[in-house]
Amino acid sequence: MPTDSRTPLPSVDVTSNAMVLLVDDQALVGEIIRRMLLNQDGIDFHFCSDADKAMETALLIKPTVILQDLVMPGVDGLDLVRRYKIQDELKDVPVIVLSAKDEPAVKCSAFAAGANDYLVKLPDAVELLARLRYHSKAYLALKQRDEMFKALRSSQQQLLETNLQLEKLMRSDALTGLFNRRHFDEYIETEWKRAAREQTPLSLLMIDVDYFKHYNDTFGHVAGDVTLQKIAQIIQANCFRPADLGARYGGEEFVVVLPNTDATGACLVAEKIRQQVQDIAIPHVKPKAGSVVTVSAGIACIQPDQEQDAVSLLQLADEALYQAKTAGKNRYATRQSPTAPQQN
Repeated sequence: MPTDSRTPLPSVDVTSNAMVLLVDDQALVGEIIRRMLLNQDGIDFHFCSDADKAMETALLIKPTVILQDLVMPGVDGLDLVRRYKIQDELKDVPVIVLSAKDEPAVKCSAFAAGANDYLVKLPDAVELLARLRYHSKAYLALKQRDEMFKALRSSQQQLLETNLQLEKLMRSDALTGLFNRRHFDEYIETEWKRAAREQTPLSLLMIDVDYFKHYNDTFGHVAGDVTLQKIAQIIQANCFRPADLGARYGGEEFVVVLPNTDATGACLVAEKIRQQVQDIAIPHVKPKAGSVVTVSAGIACIQPDQEQDAVSLLQLADEALYQAKTAGKNRYATRQSPTAPQQN
């Protein structure tokens, strides 16, 4: 049974313990709040009396809520709040400011600095506990939501990559790795319409392996498959531009689509492919002993218009290929429509 490789989404659990960090220079305040929270289920309490170590402590214990004293020797409590909010690991952690002052201006300054809540110390134990639980739960929910979104994005990316791989497989020829006939049929139609719209030439190479049936009969189909793969590699290597496309047309036949290419340019590509196939010198017994595998190519070039279709380009390429074959093979021949750009 196939396995699902996608990243599983994390379950939402906001019941984790509240990790409370109190930053206050007064040990007495720390002890009072510790006792307020003592024996409370789901509350872990940490106390830091050194403001200079507040950031280090927070990064170490990863609190879900920070209780920050507003007035500390040598340190502005609001400055610490600002520092929490610019730290990636702490910027979302809720901060409750503790102050001896119950003044609107002081509260406004605290909220402007990034505080999430404000308590006048020493607060009532019930109120303190309620606010700690509320802010901690909200933070954990936010954090777990972000983790879910991250996992979802990862899963979507994996799914996209899998779909792209499947689409590529559907459009590829399994033996040669070139595009298959189905994709070629779609692509030639698209490029035909584009060339007709933009009034640019469109060229097509139809390539056939010479004496391939005799090659299979002599050397076997496995060797024949290897030969087709080598020729396909040469064809792909000569599809220089992003719009050039090489495909296996069927059996030992290949096609190369060359958008915005006149007959002269198409002949250059065809000759390179023909010569490179000959140069790799795959032994053959045809047309005589000591021969090597060769290819013949038919080249068609048309200036598409709205009254024609891509079939006319295929027909011209097929006629040119027949001409090359009957002329002796291991060569190319060209056919052009009357409106195609002429060779220089």
